Amino acid sequence: MASIQFIPGINETVIPDVRLTRSRDGNTGTATFRFTNPNILDASTGKEGDITGMYLKDEEGELITRDVNAKFVNGKPQAIEAVYIIKSPEDWDRFMRFMERYANDNGLTFTRSNS
Repeated sequence: MASIQFIPGINETVIPDVRLTRSRDGNTGTATFRFTNPNILDASTGKEGDITGMYLKDEEGELITRDVNAKFVNGKPQAIEAVYIIKSPEDWDRFMRFMERYANDNGLTFTRSNS
């Protein structure tokens, strides 16, 4: 089962909006994850620990990014945005395998941008 965690051991149940960009040569890219009102920001999960990164876990292992930021509205956290940097064609293939598993587990589909 593919999952996303911000605190190791606690699965995030909110499905993110994921935007992918890829370099012209296809070797590198970025994946930007935006979670609106994620459950990790609930007071009940706040006591479980600090957010130390975003962990993408599946049967192959774990992909990690430390580039995680909270978005606040009127002093209250409303969203989390995380950026995963893809540094090679092998990283790209590994990331896409994770995303395919995550999409299948959560009933998601891929939509190509028109731009």
